[in-house]
Amino acid sequence: MSEPDTETYFRFFNEIGIINQLVSNRVERMLPHGLTMSQFTVLNHFSRGLPSKSPLGLANAFQVTKGAMTNTLKQLDGKGFIAIEPHESDGRSKIVSITDRGRVAHRDALAEIAKAMSAFVEIVGRDEIDNAIPMLQKVRIWLDENRT
Repeated sequence: MSEPDTETYFRFFNEIGIINQLVSNRVERMLPHGLTMSQFTVLNHFSRGLPSKSPLGLANAFQVTKGAMTNTLKQLDGKGFIAIEPHESDGRSKIVSITDRGRVAHRDALAEIAKAMSAFVEIVGRDEIDNAIPMLQKVRIWLDENRT
């Protein structure tokens, strides 16, 4: 194995970090229904078909504090986008799931994001974007499986 090229690795992840910051800022400005980026990401999590989770399970999945997740869930619950129910077997715990209204809000948000990113797709091209996705998925999967 060759010597690590720390400058290249730094540049790679630095670009990802900057892209994340720029995209998050742009997307949050256009989200409908008064959604914040953190609220949208929770709806997006459930819209991928993932099962209901406890607030702590969601906090761990998003790598945020339980307090931060509780605040986000409280806001989503107030909008009717999620349901927070008592856990079947543990009365002290809660289970969070997306509602039909939350699915509609998520679809509306995706439509707005698509409009905002259409100019980017025209410049870069659909093929280039499609070709980049497998490599980005590898990065995400590796980072997810190797959390510290």
